[in-house]
Amino acid sequence: MTAKVCVLGGTGFIGQEIVARLGAAGHEVKVLTRNPAQHRDLKVLPSVRLVRADVHDEARLEYEFEGCDVVVNLVGILNETSFGRGSGAQFRRVHTELPQKCVRASRVAGVRRYLHMSGLKADSQRGPSHYLQSKGLAEDYIREQCADGAPEYVIFQPSVVFGPGDAFINNFAGILRITPGLLPLACADAKFAPVYVGDVADAFVGCLERRDVAGRSFQLCGPDVMTLGDIVRMTAGYLGLKRVVVALPRAVSRVQAAVMDFVPGKPFSTDNYLSATLDSVCDCDGLAELGIRRTAMRSVLPQYLRR
Repeated sequence: MTAKVCVLGGTGFIGQEIVARLGAAGHEVKVLTRNPAQHRDLKVLPSVRLVRADVHDEARLEYEFEGCDVVVNLVGILNETSFGRGSGAQFRRVHTELPQKCVRASRVAGVRRYLHMSGLKADSQRGPSHYLQSKGLAEDYIREQCADGAPEYVIFQPSVVFGPGDAFINNFAGILRITPGLLPLACADAKFAPVYVGDVADAFVGCLERRDVAGRSFQLCGPDVMTLGDIVRMTAGYLGLKRVVVALPRAVSRVQAAVMDFVPGKPFSTDNYLSATLDSVCDCDGLAELGIRRTAMRSVLPQYLRR
């Protein structure tokens, strides 16, 4: 059965993968974006339509959601754009207030199901960073407001996501290429279970119709638990680069993060550091629960790094 799906954040790294699979499966997909002209490549699938819209305008969301069966919200940020350590206001606007608007607009428009991208270890009370707290606040709201099944919800909580076009691995690859010899690395002992973007996309697409997933949350992790240092060393190896990764002490990592708060683009921030104080590993295998076989990083990484 095909569905009418409205996607927020469909032009991003994960969003493009999900939209492509939805379109290939024959679903009627509407992608809300600020600038449709910049993402014309998504139009190659006849069932995908790009619509110019401000996703923070709740009235516009109600209008765009009308007639849709499913709403998918993938919008997220890793850092605030302001210099210095932010107040968390931007995180709350994107990760908390926008999901609240999506839920309210979905109820008004009669949307049947809401699929929400959260983050592993999101927690409104105990999250150590604005990122994790704001994601947790959204989860709390969704569970409370959608308890009656209007709309049905499914929450996805991935560890760090990798794949062609990702910012995570490709940023480190760029740094490794220009760094001779030694690479000082903050939070090198932080643990992750990197999950393949294709597996994440399969999870979203697989939950469009299934009745048994309504009202549930799924932790999404890959098969391997690795430290950040291990991931960077592996990346260097596949690039054919001889680099010595030097783990910075936690105190030095925090100072580095505080300095980076003032660097344009914030390649690393205090909020990133605080998030990394919790290991991003799953307590249960959400992909297995959904019948999806996990893809190992080693089976994919060489292919797109060599390109």
